[in-house]
Amino acid sequence: MSPIEAQPIDKLDIAILRCLQGNGRETYEVIGERVGLSASAVLRRVKRLEEVGIIDRYVALVRPEAVGLGLTAYLNVRLEKHTESHKRNPMDLFRASVQSWPEVVECVALTGDMDYLLRVVVEDMAHYSRFIMDTLLKHPSVQDCKTSFVLDRVKATTAVPL
Repeated sequence: MSPIEAQPIDKLDIAILRCLQGNGRETYEVIGERVGLSASAVLRRVKRLEEVGIIDRYVALVRPEAVGLGLTAYLNVRLEKHTESHKRNPMDLFRASVQSWPEVVECVALTGDMDYLLRVVVEDMAHYSRFIMDTLLKHPSVQDCKTSFVLDRVKATTAVPL
């Protein structure tokens, strides 16, 4: 995903975005009542926010524990800088591979000693071990990884501060 240029938005757009971040299924009528617009005016603004890429997509947020995924880990991954056996850059290889790993729910490139931070959601320690040993560490670009396990979620939100 490429970064988008900042789009001009006003206080009403921000109020609409706050409503949608709290409940993406809220009706335009209810949002309109909250922000002081008609439902049709809210719809027009939401469509514009979608078209310019401010609203990326709509999703259902699933609690991992509720579907048997009780272990979350953050993995710092360091890649090999040069790989003779591949024509492609190690970072390109890794980025392509990580897209196919269902356990990885987030991957970000980092500054500093490590190259990537992965958020991995798995059933249990056995599932985590299989992922590490059979997938991540077998990847030709991966040099090293360090793991931290989540003990407690102190704050978890998908809302950006508006």
